[in-house]
Amino acid sequence: MSTDPIRLDVDGDVGRLTVDRPEQLNALTVETLESMTDALDMAADAEIRALVLAGAGEEAFVAGADISYMVDLSTPEAQAYAELGHRVTDAIETFPAPVVAAVDGYALGGGSELALAADLRVASEDAVIGQTEVDVGIIPGWGGTQRLARLVDDGTARRLVFLGERLDADAAAAAGLFGEVVPADAFDDRVATLAADLASRPAAAVRAAKEALNAAQTVSSTGLALERRAWSGLFGTHDQREGMRAFLENREPEFE
Repeated sequence: MSTDPIRLDVDGDVGRLTVDRPEQLNALTVETLESMTDALDMAADAEIRALVLAGAGEEAFVAGADISYMVDLSTPEAQAYAELGHRVTDAIETFPAPVVAAVDGYALGGGSELALAADLRVASEDAVIGQTEVDVGIIPGWGGTQRLARLVDDGTARRLVFLGERLDADAAAAAGLFGEVVPADAFDDRVATLAADLASRPAAAVRAAKEALNAAQTVSSTGLALERRAWSGLFGTHDQREGMRAFLENREPEFE
């Protein structure tokens, strides 16, 4: 099944949802996010028992949101974009079966937030992950400030968000972001094996376990709402406009 630019492949009890924009490093446009929402609904309707979330190509899982789209957004437009991103990450987090983020290459900004919403994260040795929004004058806006803070220690979360640090696969695993790191030549096989193993487990028990685990680590709706407001409120500021234009023009930004 295809909801271009998203591809959903179902093989028995396992689904694979692929962001299929490799030439753009799988950057997330509005169309991509809307298509991902539709694909997640289709995957749930197919009653699969495990879902793999991946990016097409060899360079990126998802390199982030579409900065060319965001650069001139007003605050209300940014709020709508944030709400769309939250719908996707919330749908991943509450998907009725386990979701495995197969992170190969860059998972930056919104791409990191997609991975953080999954139940399990498996990385290839080539993976790089980071909340790099500060580099373009904004903050994580799709749940990153909330989910990151529950997965890693407070100091690591602050360094990633304040400084936009990028972690390679081993450093991210040591911090708690990846459950395992796999050699590149064994990565696809390992992800397929893990997904098949998850799908072989009793579906009702796994779903109940996921609901219970999510309840134990529920991200505060107040925190998520604050994040959305803070993120969208930065649009129209000098630093947001300058940071994003500098990114698009491949130069260093001049922040206030």
